[in-house]
Amino acid sequence: MDILLVSLMSALAGFVDAVVGGGGLILVPTLFAAYPMAPPASLLGTNKSASIWGTVFAAWQYNRRVQLAWKALLWASLLAFMGSWAGAYVLTLVSPHYLRQALPAVLIALLGYTLWNKQLGHDHAPRFHARQQAIYMAMIGGVIGFYDGFFGPGTGSFLVFLLVRVLGFDFLQASAHSKVMNFSSNLAAVLLLSWQGHVWWHIGIPLALANVVGSLFGSRMALRHGAVFVRWLFIVVVAALTLKTARDAWWL
Repeated sequence: MDILLVSLMSALAGFVDAVVGGGGLILVPTLFAAYPMAPPASLLGTNKSASIWGTVFAAWQYNRRVQLAWKALLWASLLAFMGSWAGAYVLTLVSPHYLRQALPAVLIALLGYTLWNKQLGHDHAPRFHARQQAIYMAMIGGVIGFYDGFFGPGTGSFLVFLLVRVLGFDFLQASAHSKVMNFSSNLAAVLLLSWQGHVWWHIGIPLALANVVGSLFGSRMALRHGAVFVRWLFIVVVAALTLKTARDAWWL
């Protein structure tokens, strides 16, 4: 029964992740509820081992229908991988306590900015030429990759927002590009955690299959309904993430 429940939640997480990121908001609490005695690192590692496959298939779906800036993405993905590895290493030395306390305020600001700017992300109007775009995308990949390895909640949503706000992408293009970058940051975490024995592959494999199914459905919905659909789901996910992180940081 536990594996059926977490597999269903993994499919839902894959759907949300494929559109705007934030699937960990669904799957991670489910894993902690289903396996309360398990080491947290093992549950986080198992979550990453499942979600990375959904991210791969979402990126593949987007690449078939959306023109991706692959030259810029390669550098951004490399920086995301390196940043995530460095963040995971720093996590072994420093507690993320203060970042955990500050995160809800950052999410509230992000949500407020998105709601206030009603046209944000509706039109795809890149602000920079190829070389500048690659530089800025690499900087975003490195910073958010570090955050993903060090702490993690909302990584996909942060990537989408920054690609929209800084680079001038619409929400659909931002979501498509963020999948490739998020794959790289997830890969670093999976490699590190599996090397340390913190991945339950017997649970991770069925979760990965379910996550892929949800991811394929989510990416098709995003491609069918476009930037407006992605924007509204982004707002819903960030609002939910704000409530969840505020509850964890301020009220418990």
